[in-house]
Amino acid sequence: MPIAATPAGTDRVRTELDGVFARAGVEGFVHARDLDTGAEFGHRADDRVVLASVFKIPIVLEYARQSAAGQLDPAARHTVTSAYRAGGSGTDGCLYDVEMSARDLAFMMMTISDNAATDLLLDIVGPDRVRTLLDGLGFTGFGVSSCHTLDDDIRRELGLAPGSSIDDQLAGIPEERLLALGVNDPHRSPSSTPREVTALLAAIWRDEAGPAQACAEVRSIMSAQVWQHRLACGFPETGVRIAGKTGTDFAIRNEAGVVEYPDGRRYAVGVFLRSARVAGRQPHADRAIGRAARTVIDHLRT
Repeated sequence: MPIAATPAGTDRVRTELDGVFARAGVEGFVHARDLDTGAEFGHRADDRVVLASVFKIPIVLEYARQSAAGQLDPAARHTVTSAYRAGGSGTDGCLYDVEMSARDLAFMMMTISDNAATDLLLDIVGPDRVRTLLDGLGFTGFGVSSCHTLDDDIRRELGLAPGSSIDDQLAGIPEERLLALGVNDPHRSPSSTPREVTALLAAIWRDEAGPAQACAEVRSIMSAQVWQHRLACGFPETGVRIAGKTGTDFAIRNEAGVVEYPDGRRYAVGVFLRSARVAGRQPHADRAIGRAARTVIDHLRT
């Protein structure tokens, strides 16, 4: 059983988190766990939260498991065609077809959150296999979807033209309509709880989510994520290693990952935010993720 972290400073930490979120103008949900002692700390940790691209973690895990089992050739070539591209980061924004290996699709999905690479990889490994994996590990509440499906839902809700970039059609749509979209609602979009997300990370880091080779590959890929403006900004010290996955969609700002200190102690942490705004740039919210993660991990370390 996990050990609840209950030092005298618990109330102070909750007050500090409330302040971090209030100053950033967001609603926040957090969970952190010490991967070696089982100590944990949560702030609304059992509320359901929208995962956004955090749902890509079990997809890369299923890829790595199939690769380790010899069921999938990581070097096999696959083509990201226009059927997958919607305009975004990585291959998702390319004008022409891109060919790459299954392993590199996984790398693009996790390091820069490439949605086209995600959907092609999901087709390769099989959505049913990802669902079976999660259910088998006990994460029955952890939601997964293709990015294309989520985009189609947005188009239907807003009455946008099918097959065209969503971003190019948002001008003039009132913010209240964007905030009301299903992708911002944990009951209508892939969701989980902060506690469940850190439990999945813990299983990967402890080699309990599959063969050791598969878990090691997931850890390696997640450690190469390029974004430094959320979780990483809370841990500027030399020698602190971070592996994570961000998630962003209109009002949603997330990151979940593992923070490893030079002394060998490791912490899985997930910070999930819902903003009252839909602006693409929300630096105060982004920094709040790092500050909240640092606050709860400092608490566990003391």
